[in-house]
Amino acid sequence: MARLGKPVTREGWRRAIAALADGTSTLLSLWGEPGVVHMARCDKAGGPVGAISLECPDGSFPSVARDHAPADRLERTIRDLVGLLPDGARDDRPWLDHGRWRVVQPLGAATAAASGGPPPYGFLAAEGDSLHQIPVGPVHAGIIEPGHFRFAADGETVVRLEARLGYVHKGVQALMQGADPARAARFAGRLSGDSTVACALAFSRAVEAAWQVAVPERAVWLRALMAELERLANHLGDIGAICNDASFALMMAPCATLRESVLRASSGCFAHRLMMDRVVPGGVAADLQPGGLDALRGLRAQVRASFPRLVALYDNTASLQDRTVGTGIVSRALVERYGCGGYVGRASGRTFDTRRALAYPPYDRLAFEVPTMEEGDVNARVWIRIREVEQSLRLIDQLIDGLPAGETRVALRGPGELAEGIAIVEGFRGDVLVWVRLSADGTVARCHLRDPSWFQWPLLEAAIEGNIVADFPLCNKSFNCSYSGHDL
Repeated sequence: MARLGKPVTREGWRRAIAALADGTSTLLSLWGEPGVVHMARCDKAGGPVGAISLECPDGSFPSVARDHAPADRLERTIRDLVGLLPDGARDDRPWLDHGRWRVVQPLGAATAAASGGPPPYGFLAAEGDSLHQIPVGPVHAGIIEPGHFRFAADGETVVRLEARLGYVHKGVQALMQGADPARAARFAGRLSGDSTVACALAFSRAVEAAWQVAVPERAVWLRALMAELERLANHLGDIGAICNDASFALMMAPCATLRESVLRASSGCFAHRLMMDRVVPGGVAADLQPGGLDALRGLRAQVRASFPRLVALYDNTASLQDRTVGTGIVSRALVERYGCGGYVGRASGRTFDTRRALAYPPYDRLAFEVPTMEEGDVNARVWIRIREVEQSLRLIDQLIDGLPAGETRVALRGPGELAEGIAIVEGFRGDVLVWVRLSADGTVARCHLRDPSWFQWPLLEAAIEGNIVADFPLCNKSFNCSYSGHDL
């Protein structure tokens, strides 16, 4: 979709909310700018993306979260960043703003200097004679990103978990304003480092939609190759890490070895282990390096020789299955309501995969399956990753065999007027959405980036209820949500 179109009335906005509430449509994102709020949706089956806008001359808009809970954190973020107030909202707590910014409402029309210290955050209450609270974070062991988790527990059983995020907010949207698309793509690619290809691809496709740019066919296939290598590396790493959090370290090292092999092959193909800054508006910044195809063929052979033995080890270890089967269950009803994508959604029966439901080149010409399960537990999320490793290898086969010759990048020439574009692509965690407005001079006027973690973090809170505290690291790793991608 190239433009958001004419703004709707408040009644039209309310009808859109009603469609979300009754399950007719699925929320893809919600964002704002001074005086306007925007909503992106698709139908329940994952049909074409539609976006609407509502002008807010009085600085407010009808709350979406009042009737559709998945909008809550996005709605609170609009208030924090832009200053638009949701009428009738059930939760008026700040979300990204911890009271430590130099200004309030930094992307709004009336930015003002912040005053005072950070206010205390009011965690939701859980009542009961035997309940106690366990605060965890925001600083954690190792080098993982910060996030605070507040447990209410009855003995070892978790009654409620509430997360507070926003500690790694870095002002990506503000940094992108006024930048040319090439520079802005670098910021998009750093939203979440493990998804740098997916985020840069979504941003680039949004720019290309706005300016109606046709990308060379070779670049399209190279982008998909990078995306599948990124998916492969992350899934292999996650499988080992989940097993390690279940105290089965025997899987960790060989999975990490395979992940390292993917990263080395990526470096051999595109001169960067994470392929950062390789996807750019107009195509790709680097063609395959000499010997790249040989590196990919060697990688395929290595993974196909080693991975089945690891899968068998996982499947035949009773003590490991005892930890993962039946732990951290998320119902299909919840993933459908939240529009939760990726392995979290597909492990609970939601079949949505952007590569298939909203097929974009070259996936519309490639053969692959979208694995799903119904159990919705840690074990199911592991098996979805396992099956997606197999599918990524199948896709890499086709991409290598069908890689066309030709140019890898076209020069961008804007139309010399305001233009908007929106794109959604499938990262390893799920669907990544980007909306961009480009000024007449070709720079970014506004940009909104939505990582899949926005709709996955809340479901982690639901998954741990009724489980023991010691199972939280296992549940958390099986989700592997992004702090950085969520905190913008």
